[in-house]
Amino acid sequence: MQDLLSILFYIRKKGVSDPSQAIIYLRITYNGKRAEVSTMRKVPISKWDAKANKVIGYTPEAKQTNRQLDIIKNRIYEIYQRFLNDDNNYISAKGIRDEFIGANNNKKLILEMFAEHNQRMEKLVGREFSFRTLQRYKTTKKHLRKFIISNYNSEDQPVHQVDVKFINSFIYYLKADQGLSHNSSLKYIAYFKKIIRQAYANGWIDKDPFYNFKLRPKSIDKEYLNKEEINILIEKQFSISRLEQVRDVFIFSCYTGLAYVDVAKLSVNDIVIGIDGKRWIKVRRTKTKSMSSIPLLPIAERIISKYSSLPCDKDRLLPVYSNQKTNGYLKEIADLTGINKNLTFHVARHTFATTITLANGVPIESVSKMLGHKSLKTTQHYAKILDIKLAEDMNKLQLRFEDKNNSSELKKTKKKYLGNWTYYI
Repeated sequence: MQDLLSILFYIRKKGVSDPSQAIIYLRITYNGKRAEVSTMRKVPISKWDAKANKVIGYTPEAKQTNRQLDIIKNRIYEIYQRFLNDDNNYISAKGIRDEFIGANNNKKLILEMFAEHNQRMEKLVGREFSFRTLQRYKTTKKHLRKFIISNYNSEDQPVHQVDVKFINSFIYYLKADQGLSHNSSLKYIAYFKKIIRQAYANGWIDKDPFYNFKLRPKSIDKEYLNKEEINILIEKQFSISRLEQVRDVFIFSCYTGLAYVDVAKLSVNDIVIGIDGKRWIKVRRTKTKSMSSIPLLPIAERIISKYSSLPCDKDRLLPVYSNQKTNGYLKEIADLTGINKNLTFHVARHTFATTITLANGVPIESVSKMLGHKSLKTTQHYAKILDIKLAEDMNKLQLRFEDKNNSSELKKTKKKYLGNWTYYI
């Protein structure tokens, strides 16, 4: 025990008006790291024995001070022994000192904080948070609990133990032990980060371990359907009504860009007359709370009309199955139509952004507004993957050059030669 823990008393003159007096300080050293605190006891400088760590002499004052120092020393050893016996305690010089002065009375544990956060969030589901967001926080807590048990052999850990090493170890655990992708791991880290930031804001930790920590997701191409695949889905005849309904709702999202949760909540009150006198969808996104303004295209109008006579709960416009069932049925639809892609409901939103809008020349600013993106950078990702659009734009450019080549004006222009290529300027 003594090899890891060291207790030392020393004196400081600072803060004492009498130059002959000093204050006795306690220094706790554990594993080479120190923490210090004043004992609030004064001693004549001439009476202090630095080697013996005590007051010299046999006066009542000297005996009383030395007795108090022994009590402090024994108290430190008691705290240290209790920390050793408690697997939930992370031992440090600062932690021992804080326990001694009573600063640890409000010590917070990571999973305990997570549980409190999730309980508060649960009461706001449907108003400020979606049920799906709550489930992601709960899943993050579950992964974090398994990580703590695996790496620290305890049920919880103090929040002040979280540092960059802890964060990187958690990321590695999510990838190696849970088999998650890099981007999926970072999503859970982002939820964990919000909890740690709350601890920092409340003063439960001295510094934010995420301050210089960068979450850099890997760029991946988003799956979407091309024109031919959309037509295959639209023209497919289904003998099973549930598959037909899921297909129709999916196509509706392809032509509106609405996410699953927003389609499921869409009601007659969300359809308004727009500035052009036509029908628009005006809805606030559940995920970001930003407003989406979407003119209704003819195909989306026909789908709404198709189910207008079908009774839906709470004046909902369309019959929408649960997210899990919908994605399950979409797998069936992909098999029946021969579409060799991982068909999920979110693919419809990507399809709206790419094949329906950007590929047809809709300005990216307008697409961003319809998708309800807070930043244009989010929408720009879709523009990067449109090789077809790039090819079409370059073909138009080439046609312009060909027109110039055939024009009489072109003959009057100068020519520049570079190897086998001729440039007209």
